[in-house]
Amino acid sequence: MTNTMDSFGRRGFLKGLSAGAAAAGLAPFHSAWAVEARLPTPATKLRTIVVDAGHGGVDPGCIGRTGTYEKDIVLSTAQMLARQLDAGRRFKIFMSRNDDTFVPLTERVQRARAHGADLFVSIHADALPEASMRGASVFTLSEKASDREAALVADRENKSDQIAGINFGTQDPVVNDILFDLARRQTNNLSIQLAQQLVAELGQQRVPLLRNTHRSAAFAVLKAPDVPSALVEIGCLSNRDEERALRQVSYRQSVVAALSRSVNDYFDQSGT
Repeated sequence: MTNTMDSFGRRGFLKGLSAGAAAAGLAPFHSAWAVEARLPTPATKLRTIVVDAGHGGVDPGCIGRTGTYEKDIVLSTAQMLARQLDAGRRFKIFMSRNDDTFVPLTERVQRARAHGADLFVSIHADALPEASMRGASVFTLSEKASDREAALVADRENKSDQIAGINFGTQDPVVNDILFDLARRQTNNLSIQLAQQLVAELGQQRVPLLRNTHRSAAFAVLKAPDVPSALVEIGCLSNRDEERALRQVSYRQSVVAALSRSVNDYFDQSGT
């Protein structure tokens, strides 16, 4: 088997595993949820990408040293990425939120699956114990964290629902069928491929990177079994210099350029 299965074949196979997924829809971006897709030519099928702006509403996420809210920085970045990807007329883009609204983690995943997403990119900003540390990092799903710091980041991000007074407990479906395990493994492999593209392009854009750039942990928002996903921490709000940089549109544009190229590179390698 090649390391990049045709996405349409993958989608058809995996849809059979997720027939019971929630049927929740996604509203158009221009009316608060998604970028309206331009009509493709008869021979073109647009790939569907969900851009997830972390936190929102009553959940501010990390708070920078001078009071910057993560939810505001990542929403602006996600909107910029959605517009840039939409401009290429190659993708149909949806956003998990397009305003200061709280959306439960499990609902973000359910909506992405219900819409048949081919890719899920979640955008966050980090806060680290050492104020001197700065740089972007990329996470993919693993039930066993790659390191203690990755586990702490996942634990913090997964508490978003509880901040809003919602505790869903364990939401993972209990599926013992071997096909589910195969699908999960394939999705993880594609997620790692995406993460590698993200790390490479962020470096090309001279965006500072943490030393251990690609890590893995049990992020709730990455647990769709049939949607390749990655979570990007675009910088550290706990670092005063990086907080200042993240507040600048020009810096976020550099980050968005790297994210956009990564998504295009991912589908190019898949032959689409």
